[in-house]
Amino acid sequence: MNVVLDLFLRDLPNAALVWSLLAVLAVVAIGALTLYTRQPEPAPVAPAPAELEQQALLAAHAQALVRKAREATAAAERAAATARRRREEWLAAQDVAETAWQRYDEADSQARRTLTAAAIPLPRTPQTPAEYAFRERHLHRAAMSACSHQQLSALELSDALAHRGGWDPRRHPIEQETMLSQFARASLRTAYRRAADTEKQTWLATEAAVAAADSLRSAAHAAHVRARRVTRRVTPPADATLADLI
Repeated sequence: MNVVLDLFLRDLPNAALVWSLLAVLAVVAIGALTLYTRQPEPAPVAPAPAELEQQALLAAHAQALVRKAREATAAAERAAATARRRREEWLAAQDVAETAWQRYDEADSQARRTLTAAAIPLPRTPQTPAEYAFRERHLHRAAMSACSHQQLSALELSDALAHRGGWDPRRHPIEQETMLSQFARASLRTAYRRAADTEKQTWLATEAAVAAADSLRSAAHAAHVRARRVTRRVTPPADATLADLI
């Protein structure tokens, strides 16, 4: 025990010196760490004038693209409205053409029936002034009735009342009916062809309006895509402002 105690007492100064050095090193390390963590953050570096100018030009370009995209959208909406109107006009013209065809088809059937009836010998009637007056009145009434049903034009009615253009009031009423049916069929055929041509023109106008609306709609979409692409390259706060615009 004396030997162990003697060794402990002999090494005690050395151990105290080592512990003292370790304590000093710990204090130095703690102080250095504290100073390092408390260093002020570096001040933000201001952008260079060239970079600021580039951002300003980019923001102006983005605003121009946004404006063009809005104008393209408005143009596409107007073209779509025009296409809807053209389609309504075409549907109305189609109804008119179908009605004109039905009227012509009825007149054609009537003309065929009168031609068949005209093949039968005409009944003999007394050729007196009263008979010719009756035939003239019959022609006038039949012509005015056909004109009121749009089977004769106003010019053809005028010819019938004035006894021009082959209209003879002395003919038998059956012959007059045959002639009226032929004129009515020709007049309604002309009306149908006119309506069919109008329907064709409105259809072509509708197709052109729809194609224009589709083209403008695609152009507006592409303009918005370009505007968004350029807007993302603009630094805040301009980026947020442009993003609200589009």
